[in-house]
Amino acid sequence: MPLWAPLYGASLPEAASRFFKKYGTFSGRASRSEYWWWMLVSGLVSIVLNVIMLAGGAAGAKLGPNGASVPGPAYMIGLILAAVWFLAVIVPSLALTVRRLHDSNFSGWMYLIVLIPFIGGIILLVFTLLESKPEGQRFDVPA
Repeated sequence: MPLWAPLYGASLPEAASRFFKKYGTFSGRASRSEYWWWMLVSGLVSIVLNVIMLAGGAAGAKLGPNGASVPGPAYMIGLILAAVWFLAVIVPSLALTVRRLHDSNFSGWMYLIVLIPFIGGIILLVFTLLESKPEGQRFDVPA
């Protein structure tokens, strides 16, 4: 399957590989499997990084002079790792979501619906859950 086309029925390794190969590609489409496998990977990595921060913060934590809890020194390691992860995947995650919207025949600009408080994220979730539509081929840019 060419890289410009959506990969329907993608496996987890295929989805992760395509995620990084199409790092900043906002054109084209992404299948549901490409999108949701990557969301699973991203969610699991985020959970692991949060556990590292919590465990690192608890180990060696003490009370400051004003009575506030001061996290342990390993907390900063987890925080730095989480910041690096976030910076590494923010652009390709946005691009993947735009491509997923294209596959459902929505403009990538529909991503901005998340700016609507409370309901915007739910609406975007529904849009990413929708099945592929043949009309979405208008967003394809064959190489």
